[in-house]
Amino acid sequence: MHILVTNDDGPPSPHSSPYVHSFVRHLQRAGHTVSVCVPHTQRSWIGKAHMIGQTLKPIYYRPSANSHGEDSEGTTHPRPSPSGDVEEWVLIDGTPASCVQIGLNHFFQDKGPVDLVVSGPNYGRNSTAIFALSSGTLGAALEAAACRHKAIALSFAFFSRNHDPVIIDAACRHSVKVIEYLYKQWPSDGSADLYSVNVPLIEGVETHQTVWTDILQNYWTKGGCFEAVDGSADDEDLEEERIREGPGGEVDDKNKSAAAPKGHTHKHFKWAPRFTDVYKSVEDAGPGSDGWAVKEGQTSCAGDRATKEIKLSIAPSSSTAEVAIRESPKEKTKKSIQAIVSYDDPYVQPLIVSALNAVLPKEAFDLITDISSENVNLSSTLGSSDSNVLQITPYEVIDFEFASSHTRTCLINSYMIRKALIRKHYLSATLDHWAAKNPDSILKKHLRRSEAFEVDYAEFLDDSLVEAFDLRESMDRNAEKEEASEREWWILKPGMSDRGQGIRLFSTMEELQDIFDGWEADRPDSDDEDDEGQGGGADDQDDDGDYITASHLRHFVAQPYIHPPLLLSPGGHKFHIRTYVLCTGSLDVYVYKHMLALFAGKPYTAPWAAPTDIEAFLTNTCLQDSPNENTVQRFWSLPLAKELLERVFTQICGTTGEVFEAAARAMPIHFQTLPNAFEVFGLDYLVDEDGTAWLLEINAFPDFKQTGGDLREIVEGFWRGVVRCAVGPFFGLEGVSAGEGEKGDMVPVRKIDLGRR
Repeated sequence: MHILVTNDDGPPSPHSSPYVHSFVRHLQRAGHTVSVCVPHTQRSWIGKAHMIGQTLKPIYYRPSANSHGEDSEGTTHPRPSPSGDVEEWVLIDGTPASCVQIGLNHFFQDKGPVDLVVSGPNYGRNSTAIFALSSGTLGAALEAAACRHKAIALSFAFFSRNHDPVIIDAACRHSVKVIEYLYKQWPSDGSADLYSVNVPLIEGVETHQTVWTDILQNYWTKGGCFEAVDGSADDEDLEEERIREGPGGEVDDKNKSAAAPKGHTHKHFKWAPRFTDVYKSVEDAGPGSDGWAVKEGQTSCAGDRATKEIKLSIAPSSSTAEVAIRESPKEKTKKSIQAIVSYDDPYVQPLIVSALNAVLPKEAFDLITDISSENVNLSSTLGSSDSNVLQITPYEVIDFEFASSHTRTCLINSYMIRKALIRKHYLSATLDHWAAKNPDSILKKHLRRSEAFEVDYAEFLDDSLVEAFDLRESMDRNAEKEEASEREWWILKPGMSDRGQGIRLFSTMEELQDIFDGWEADRPDSDDEDDEGQGGGADDQDDDGDYITASHLRHFVAQPYIHPPLLLSPGGHKFHIRTYVLCTGSLDVYVYKHMLALFAGKPYTAPWAAPTDIEAFLTNTCLQDSPNENTVQRFWSLPLAKELLERVFTQICGTTGEVFEAAARAMPIHFQTLPNAFEVFGLDYLVDEDGTAWLLEINAFPDFKQTGGDLREIVEGFWRGVVRCAVGPFFGLEGVSAGEGEKGDMVPVRKIDLGRR
């Protein structure tokens, strides 16, 4: 249908109108034709007003490609596009009601008649009469109804200003389904002109009830909405934000006059409504009202039916609404699981199969290992589309499309997006975003802040470091120190490389420039572009090569070098700890207790003594001929005090849980969990001389071969934990096996409900 969208919050803005862009995109994806006519600026609390005597003027808004964040604001133009081949919204310097009149009668006629007017999504609730009768959102819908058009006022009731794009998208999806439902059942007898819909902006809103409600009749209390003040009023924008948020921001009126003066006293009046009693009226009224439904996390549809749940269709069609219905575990266990295991790694593939056989009942799954790993198309491979499916394959061949349409029956072994963790420059940004909001986070004590920069050619290195303030200041200080041992040393890592390639040490600008000049001289005449996808596999180039390809010579991170590290004995070898981690659903995080210690091939030397001897300071076993008992050891068998081992493990558990939560909450665009997915990660930690564990990096699809042949039972034990904690619960299998002493091996370190179901 052709939907005219308006609002009272104006064009997209992360501060005053953060929802409309995403909502329009979801309407379009559902197959609707959308026209947009909104005020050119925020016009809340204006009701159904028109500006009499004013000539209204339009400008033309071209939305950004992004619907969330600071870069979601588009561009405005005084004249429409002459070609008409770009998306343009119309902005009017008037009221929401005026936008409806102009949108219906003076624009968009080339798209055909308007079937429905949707006003919103409003930035804040419009429940109860106090809000509804003043709302510009409701005012626009009333104007549409007065023009004999079906109209819906849509409002998003938020409870926190930390707007997670994933939650916004879920609310938009849910709203589209509710709108489609209301339009289809619209009374033909003229008994309904408009509906007021309030959607709570909370995790899991798509799984909560949608109910018919009445608009609660409530009243302003004695004292009114204004407070007499001396001088000019406070910042009106802050008042508006406080009002939108709902309970918690009330202002109490204070009587500042001691005695009644003769005649009038000159005063200013500040907008300071007393919302305490307004919200109390919701509590006093109890169930049945729009205010109560929103408070309970339900979607409210104010209409002519009272307090009955709207039973939305579960048909998977864009034209009908959908409600999540979980199958009972008993029903699931009746179906055999089609377990497709094609990990494409001869070391770990048999260990995964062994773990499945050891943990799951024999009759619970059918093992499929002879499937091509080049292209797994489950729709054509499976005999039945409703089969229970377990898919453990390389990232590049996971059938994400099938998994997205079978969220209750298909479990895959990777999330689709996790750059916030596995890319070195994104991991540093994750720390910055999280620490800014959580200054006491343990990440600041266990993850060194990196400087990320991009450079294409060595000659442009100096320009690339303009914003790397900490790094430049450190190198400036180092330049004044004659003794290299007194300098702050840094470790350089190409953001897109692995297997230890391209890692160098430096302390001054001259040393860093020499590194890039050397790469430039050794660089081949032409390089094939490296894949920058989300996969985490090894590079295709020869293992012995240590040049930097064209794609590597873009993203770099420089981290403060950790010195001195913990050594087992004077002159001993440096080591790092490899920690295997399981993430499942949205979002449970487990640390596998049996960690590894990976040692460097040569005795450790200080960075200034041998800055180019990578085998002395790099502990990556890929640099060695083959892992053995000297290069890979059990963490809990290291000749260290038990108290120190336990303290390091505690630090690792806390840091691991925190970093995954930081990615999920602070970088939701770059780390998006899935309810029907799990993923295994390899986290590398370095312990310094003081016993502090520092997180170095996070690897998806970790190279299990580094464990070596002697300790392969650690990898198999980890995969048994994966099957026990991720596979069994998803398919509702009861009584999955745990080996002797294995029940406490998978240590839960974080449980977060991100509302992605």
